[in-house]
Amino acid sequence: MKWVVLLFCVLFLGLGVYLFFHLPPNHVVKQPYGILESQEVLIPDITQGNMFDNDTSWTATLPAEFITSVLVTGDIIPARSVNSQVLKYNDFSWPYLKTADITQNADITFADLETPLIKNCPVTNEGMIFCGDSRNVSGLKFAGIDVVTMGNNHAGNWGEEGVSETVAHLKENGIQATGLQDNNLIIIEKNGVKFAFLGFNDISSPQPGVAAADFEQIKTDIKKAKEEADYVIVQFHWGAEYRDTPDSRQIELGRFAVDSGADLVIGNHPHWIQPIELYKGKLITYAHGNYIFDQMWSQETREGVLGKYIFYKNKLIDVEYTPIQIDDYGQAKPVVEDAQKKKILQKLQKTF
Repeated sequence: MKWVVLLFCVLFLGLGVYLFFHLPPNHVVKQPYGILESQEVLIPDITQGNMFDNDTSWTATLPAEFITSVLVTGDIIPARSVNSQVLKYNDFSWPYLKTADITQNADITFADLETPLIKNCPVTNEGMIFCGDSRNVSGLKFAGIDVVTMGNNHAGNWGEEGVSETVAHLKENGIQATGLQDNNLIIIEKNGVKFAFLGFNDISSPQPGVAAADFEQIKTDIKKAKEEADYVIVQFHWGAEYRDTPDSRQIELGRFAVDSGADLVIGNHPHWIQPIELYKGKLITYAHGNYIFDQMWSQETREGVLGKYIFYKNKLIDVEYTPIQIDDYGQAKPVVEDAQKKKILQKLQKTF
């Protein structure tokens, strides 16, 4: 019996020595917050390969109290035909009904609100000067949206007064706004981690009341965010419309943000899905495509992804992209056909 115990001890010690010398050190994440300090958790570094393996179940093996999910949408425009549709159906939650179980099921949901929401907004199905009925904010609330960026080229379509009114409606419904000229830093704390949200517009800039993508301002705002938060998420409104790859300006801005201290960079505006990039270990998603929009005239503008970014403490450990399709001039639904899902996800993996 003694020799069995002795053999077991030798084998156990040998396994420990092997793991110590063979596991890469950057796979070890120590508890940084004084809780369970004696424990270490092995976390694989995120790669483009493991982001698209469609298996996020392994994250359930980690301590749940340290897991945080941040869901990011594509462009939302509760204006023009989308606004007409919700008034026709008399239901401001209508655009989100088929995806709300996804957007609600995240610790933080971050959206790109590409229109002011004001009282007495003229109802129209055309034009490029956007506004939406102020009651559309109830739809955003129903969808579980916690913070929006107004750092885009349409949020200022009704001037600074329209921006201010929109921010007030959002605040009344518990939704915070970033991407503003006078307030471009929102911090939300979840599970002991402070997440900072910034937004910048690089299209037809400057826009009234909206934060512009000026290099010095980007650097200054990220520096401030790094001082006050544990993880910095920057969203840009950038690029050329209806393109499936980022242009040189997008790449320059995205990488500059990372070099300035951003931990995750999000892009929108092209209305088509664009690929991801891992730059110096940080993820840049160049465009999520449309989410709630009325561009029914092409398949590309009807498609998008909802990006669920999963964190262990302040480390991004996995991403789950859910393909969606827009029907009836403004209602998003998850894509169910495997062939279409695969085709959409391949757009995120395209080389450029």
